[in-house]
Amino acid sequence: MKNLENTALLAARILMPILFIVAGYGKLGEAYAGTQQYMQSMGVPGFLLPLTILLELGGGLAVLFGFMTRTVALFTAGFTLLTAFIFHTNFAEGANQVMFMKNLTIAGGYLLLAVNGPGAFSIDKLLNKKW
Repeated sequence: MKNLENTALLAARILMPILFIVAGYGKLGEAYAGTQQYMQSMGVPGFLLPLTILLELGGGLAVLFGFMTRTVALFTAGFTLLTAFIFHTNFAEGANQVMFMKNLTIAGGYLLLAVNGPGAFSIDKLLNKKW
């Protein structure tokens, strides 16, 4: 049973951060200025964009490899909830309600990862750390 649990945690760690890795990487190029303007239009200071990229890209890679998994998962859950409430509460726009619920679902998955840890197939396990 433990092998199945560790394999499922590995699969979750592979699947969950894909969205964040792709989004963070995408913000590094031509999309940087546009993303910064959009953030500012929603009342979020543009100087926070590098931290957003760090969490999305760096945090996504950390979860993928199982490094500092619990801590990064907790930060990612909080970030995802914040983005739901800041960017996706205008339910008059059709996609926002779905995006809001998607963010709640993602946050729930990251909370489970924060509680359960990365499993045996991870850098955290190799280092014997529980961060």
